[in-house]
Amino acid sequence: MIKVSKIVASVSGIGYIGKGGGTIAALSACVLWYYMQPPVALQIILTLITALAGVYVGNKVEAEWGKDSSKVVIDEVAGMFLSLLLLPVNFQFVVAGLILFRFFDIAKPLYIRRTEVFPGGWGVMLDDLLAGVYANIVLQLLWYFKVLN
Repeated sequence: MIKVSKIVASVSGIGYIGKGGGTIAALSACVLWYYMQPPVALQIILTLITALAGVYVGNKVEAEWGKDSSKVVIDEVAGMFLSLLLLPVNFQFVVAGLILFRFFDIAKPLYIRRTEVFPGGWGVMLDDLLAGVYANIVLQLLWYFKVLN
């Protein structure tokens, strides 16, 4: 029997793809965000719910899947949502957000790697959330200086 926590953690099975699952989950989040065109209030709600759900299911699946399993990709979705939070919802920002988020998530500069030591769901989520914060800061600066519109 498949548990709901596994479905949520793997974002409806994307995490079972294996290599590249995180990128596909982030890309799926971008497509959803772009086509939903969520207003600011919904952006905040979606980001918070996804992040908190990620912590919860990260704790639930860790015993069976191990610490920070590649099957858990809800962290990429939450990080991607955070990357795009409070910015214009257009193709330029979504693509730039995806590139910046994946860069920060994979390279893990600026103390991102240190967040992986947290236990359970927090260890799964914090590195992606911090990558999302860094991507969002860069995007906000690009928007402020009118590099992206």
